[in-house]
Amino acid sequence: MLGAPRSALALAAATIAIVFGTVVDAACRADMLTVHGDFGQARFSVIVADEPETRARGLMFVEEMPKMAGMLFVYDAPQRATFWMRNTLIPLDMLFADPQGVIRHIHEMAIPLDETTIDGGEGILFVLEINGGLAHRLGIAPGDVLQHPAIGPDAARPCD
Repeated sequence: MLGAPRSALALAAATIAIVFGTVVDAACRADMLTVHGDFGQARFSVIVADEPETRARGLMFVEEMPKMAGMLFVYDAPQRATFWMRNTLIPLDMLFADPQGVIRHIHEMAIPLDETTIDGGEGILFVLEINGGLAHRLGIAPGDVLQHPAIGPDAARPCD
């Protein structure tokens, strides 16, 4: 009789570990990114642009994008990140983040087809592009944190 409750507790603990592990895995998938901040959190379905060709093309020629979708640009090393909107047909918010995934600068409502340089600053390793105006509507601000497997173990909010 005494063995039954222990077995039940062990089974319950294993079940909780499996369920908790599933929740963590769901939050940290290559096709999903979470922004954490004082506003709470927002999850985006993302395409990762981590090769020179995909970064160069970005969201050019995209005519519409689902509300909670975007593109995560991942660079090989921290750098001055500059963008423009050549051949980009939709307004975008650009969230520039450092190597730990901390948002350092937000450029809101980049104008479609505008070739003016958008400067995200020095030391940028990640840029998240989302639909224009969404950062403001959600309350995303500098100091908020990106969570994604590409950010790695030194992330302010790591994926384990």
